[in-house]
Amino acid sequence: QVQLVESGGGLVQSGGSLRLSCAASGRTFTNYAMGWFRQAPGKERENVARINCRSTAYYADSVKGRFTISTENARNTVYLQMNNLKPEDTAIYYCAGRTTCESAFSDSGYPYWGQGTQVTVSS
Repeated sequence: QVQLVESGGGLVQSGGSLRLSCAASGRTFTNYAMGWFRQAPGKERENVARINCRSTAYYADSVKGRFTISTENARNTVYLQMNNLKPEDTAIYYCAGRTTCESAFSDSGYPYWGQGTQVTVSS
């Protein structure tokens, strides 16, 4: 059984930074892809960033240039560095994993999910 546990959320002022972490346990993640999603109140869950097993990353236009996704294989951990945060980034952020090399844009492509971590950006 795979478990994903996020950490690093919190309250930050507009323009500030946060780094989210997602630690995977239960199996060794080889040849896998990971994604970060977010869901704001009253909105659908959206893909923010994703990375495949070759460390090729993709970003939503709304976060491009501000967010960076990365992995640390030795620790089975994926990170989301968020800089220049804006109030519209406020949401619950989820990490997701799949045991294929290529990442998926849709949340339906990921069988493994963390519990979510709240990010609140004040103006």
